[in-house]
Amino acid sequence: MNAASSGRAPHAILLGLSLFLAACGDGEGGSGGTRPLPTVRAEHPQERVFVDLIETVGTANANEQVTISSPVTERIERLYFDDGDFVRKGQLIALLAQDQEQASLASALATEEQARAQLERIQTLNDRGFATRVQLDTQTAALARARADADDARARIADRTVRAPLSGAVSLRTISSGSIVSVGDPIATVSDVSRIKLDFTLPEISTGSLRPGQVVEASSPAYPGVLFTGTVATIDPVIDASTRAITARALLPNPGGRLKPGMLLEVRIRSSQRSALAVPELSVIGEGDERFVYLLDNEDTVRRVAVKTGLRDSGYIEIAGVPAGARVVTEGVVKLADGMQVALSGNSAGKDS
Repeated sequence: MNAASSGRAPHAILLGLSLFLAACGDGEGGSGGTRPLPTVRAEHPQERVFVDLIETVGTANANEQVTISSPVTERIERLYFDDGDFVRKGQLIALLAQDQEQASLASALATEEQARAQLERIQTLNDRGFATRVQLDTQTAALARARADADDARARIADRTVRAPLSGAVSLRTISSGSIVSVGDPIATVSDVSRIKLDFTLPEISTGSLRPGQVVEASSPAYPGVLFTGTVATIDPVIDASTRAITARALLPNPGGRLKPGMLLEVRIRSSQRSALAVPELSVIGEGDERFVYLLDNEDTVRRVAVKTGLRDSGYIEIAGVPAGARVVTEGVVKLADGMQVALSGNSAGKDS
């Protein structure tokens, strides 16, 4: 090795060592190996009102509903309603053939008039002593029979004159004029939907939380975002032995008739409410059945504490196990460990007093 080569070797070694040290310094963030503290946000627990809700599903029923059936076997002369019509109580719905009944009534009325005139003559003769009491009684009975025949004819005519038993909407028509209906065949269904009877079931454990007068909120996928409000009207005094469920009925006003009988509705009942401390839901860490939060002390060191949680509302969760003045880490929870020192964001809660 010549002198020039031996003179350049130490300089090359020193240059390589300098580059190596510089690279190591960059790898530690240029701060001599000290890592920055994790930044978190902390808040004091807030007192919020939580409402215990009973949630279930129920079936909408008409306030009143009647299926009008034919009382006799007869031909339909004429129908007085169309699909979905609104009818008033007593309004004519259908007229069945009644020619024979009308003829029978006319005959009975004529017989009644003749019997009445004959009775008047016998009464006059009896007053003068020219008619016996037996003749008078016989004619009186004849008049009564004639009146009974007329009443029977009127009743048979009434059976063939079908009227609405209540006010409401008529179902879709499934028969036509000229059809022959038998006894019991349905002619129309009339439903009063001015309000809805909402029937729902609850497990027997909810019996103590349910009482008449409680507010009921119902919703249907048919009307997204719309709540129908009513009250609990009746609670069945008997629990179903096979399902261990209790049935209750709520009444819901139904302006515009938007709710239809047979609808499946989601039901919510506010059973009770209370005030409790709450923190944002993201503050709580779950491990199996246990729940934890990180509390921040005056030295900005976090400590993991077990808590009990309850109801949720608008992004907050009910919490027990921390004092009201504690600082609970609400953001940056995932990067923490028990005993770690942290840095606070600018909008965090101040130190404990």
